[in-house]
Amino acid sequence: MQSNRLYVGNLKYSVTEGQLQELFSEHGTVKDVTILESKGFGFVEMSDPSEAEKAKDALNGKDFLGRTLRIDEARPRKERSSRDDMGGGY
Repeated sequence: MQSNRLYVGNLKYSVTEGQLQELFSEHGTVKDVTILESKGFGFVEMSDPSEAEKAKDALNGKDFLGRTLRIDEARPRKERSSRDDMGGGY
């Protein structure tokens, strides 16, 4: 794994960042947790790629609060151009 940022999907909408922090901290140092409200997914950033790989291997497909977690390496963030922000398709 090249990145230390993980996509975490199939979350219950009621899951908190603190709960994810606690879950992932069992597998290494968590640097950041972000949950997209009402979307059912979020992102966890581990301290290095090896810890991210370890967490992914341990938690992908596991039950968490009644849902089966889907964990994968997060894709790089897409840069937005000023045209995207204005809604123009020129």
